[in-house]
Amino acid sequence: MFNSANELEFLEETTAEISQLSSLALSGDPACGENSSTGSPEKTGYPDSVYILAANIFQGTRLEKSPEKALIKYGNKPLPSSTESEDESFQRLSYELAFSALKYQDILETILIDSYIFPSTTIPDHLNSLIIVMLYDFQDRKFQARLLSGNEESIAEVLEVENLLNSFKTKLAAALARCRIKHDALSIYHILPETVRNQELRASTLPLYAWINTCKISPEEVYYTLKKNGYNKVKSVLHIDNKVFAVDQHCYDVLIFPSHLKSDLLNIDLFKDYKLIFQDKSRSLAVHSVKALLNMDDDILMVNTGSWYTVAHMSVLTNNNTSKIFVCGVQSQAKDPDLKNLFTKMGCKNIEILHETFMKLELKDHRLQKVKVILLLPRCSGLGVSNPVEFILNEHEDTDLLKDFSQGGPSEDKLHVLAQQQYEQLTHAMKFTRAQAIVYCTCSVYPEENEAIVKKALEFQDHGIKVQPYSGTHLRQCL
Repeated sequence: MFNSANELEFLEETTAEISQLSSLALSGDPACGENSSTGSPEKTGYPDSVYILAANIFQGTRLEKSPEKALIKYGNKPLPSSTESEDESFQRLSYELAFSALKYQDILETILIDSYIFPSTTIPDHLNSLIIVMLYDFQDRKFQARLLSGNEESIAEVLEVENLLNSFKTKLAAALARCRIKHDALSIYHILPETVRNQELRASTLPLYAWINTCKISPEEVYYTLKKNGYNKVKSVLHIDNKVFAVDQHCYDVLIFPSHLKSDLLNIDLFKDYKLIFQDKSRSLAVHSVKALLNMDDDILMVNTGSWYTVAHMSVLTNNNTSKIFVCGVQSQAKDPDLKNLFTKMGCKNIEILHETFMKLELKDHRLQKVKVILLLPRCSGLGVSNPVEFILNEHEDTDLLKDFSQGGPSEDKLHVLAQQQYEQLTHAMKFTRAQAIVYCTCSVYPEENEAIVKKALEFQDHGIKVQPYSGTHLRQCL
């Protein structure tokens, strides 16, 4: 209840300027630059199934708070999702929405309390994650009504939450404005921790990378097809808004695109037919580093591959060799037909799947006697990637990565656990004495997962084994 003329005047101004307030809400967010540009379509909301999946992702990754600090209680029961949630485009939208809600969890919870939705609402606790993700979207589209397509099937839980938020629209806008004024912030983006804002800024400036599947198409054919679709080849794509691409200076089969062209590129048949594959550049650097160390008949052992696209890229690069690529850790044999089907579609022929985990592989395993290079891609904090959503979807990473990104980094305890796992895997790889090289690649910015692990592992090595010198010229050029 407002107790003064000034507060009443503030509410009236808020009611009249909801759109203006909400447009300020994320105006400073570099990740939203594309949507806020002149001529961009207004945001109209998401299908019901996207909200449901986003709520489940948020529920599983949200920041847990102690009982005395918890403003809102969340249930433990996930919401039932539809078969549409298995669609990659729906998953991408859902993960992006959940990630945004995670970043602004504290602010969104404060707005819900300050607007008196809590504790007045009678909606059950298990729908509170849905309230959070739908509130983020509601303010992001300027508190305007969602536009629904005629053939979309409604979900009762989404409709219930939507009606609740609409009924509190004025109070929510007022609470958002008070939060912004309290922090003397132009937008709620500027309330985020500096580490998170720096990550957002860095991610907004990084380009997209895609590698050419030369088993199916030549680079020249790719250039020609892109040119037919309005793309021009340039030397650098930094700070260019046009439809352009460039060839990466480190990996000859990798193309670089401005990040805002992602949706347009996905509609080109090159990507639909596995001729061009989006992937983080770190993975391409890893497989090219392995390729530089191989002889024609050397085998490769890949550990913790994450994305099967990394395996496929390694296969494509060794297509003219007699090398075999052993991939360990595929514990479910039920995946074999799907994997073989994918590799067949991509033109890959020299891949052999091992169902044992790497740590259980024996040094004298007869299948691995010709392995000369081990590619170790350990699970890591991942703070070096540009887009955590794409990384999770493409590399099959743990969704907890979203929580770490939303907080600016992993906890000290988690970093210690990851570093210990990395050390154990690297020292196990060093026991395969027939291997002549190990390529160790993380997507981490922390020395604890990189230089410190390698240094510690080298100190562990049996001093009775003579270490062959390796200049590492190619690796230094890549990095």
